[in-house]
Amino acid sequence: MLRSPHGTFRLPNRRLVSTRPTVLWLTGIPAAGKTTIAQATHAELEALGYACVVLDGDELRRGLCQDLGLSDSDRLEHVRRTAEVARLFCTQGSIVLASLISPRLAHRALAQRIIGSDAFVEVFVDTPLALAEARDPKGLYRQARSGALSGLTGLDAVYEAPLAAPVRLTTANMSCASCVQSLLACLSLRDAVM
Repeated sequence: MLRSPHGTFRLPNRRLVSTRPTVLWLTGIPAAGKTTIAQATHAELEALGYACVVLDGDELRRGLCQDLGLSDSDRLEHVRRTAEVARLFCTQGSIVLASLISPRLAHRALAQRIIGSDAFVEVFVDTPLALAEARDPKGLYRQARSGALSGLTGLDAVYEAPLAAPVRLTTANMSCASCVQSLLACLSLRDAVM
């Protein structure tokens, strides 16, 4: 509580910076659950008082990356810009949850180089195509199957699954809550959270 000539007021809760800032880079095909898991993890970290941010690929495409298409070079640039922003937040002590398809191994390797190997953790949101299609919250698979959309990652554009991601979330048999607990456990093991 602070007292001033204008009255008494409470300071907002202080945000804890991470003792080991980390970027959890969630990758997977469209509708794998990346955004849902990132947002739920963000809510848990915020409740614990940690400074954290979600960088969502779709949201970035509406602003910072709105000039980019879906060519391989544009996708690489989308990853590069996201990684640069993630690095900036990370250097300020935030935990970053980057949620974007980032379809190629080389794209994610670039993100790791930009962010730094010590801070970058690849998280494979491993979802079977049939399950992703059944979810299809944006109707992308329906559009692609009807021919109204081309270049959908995992269907008619390549998705290179991680070879050895440190964290693998198999959403066919894991609830969102258990995925969040896996990410919190990862952060705890890295001493990013206490």
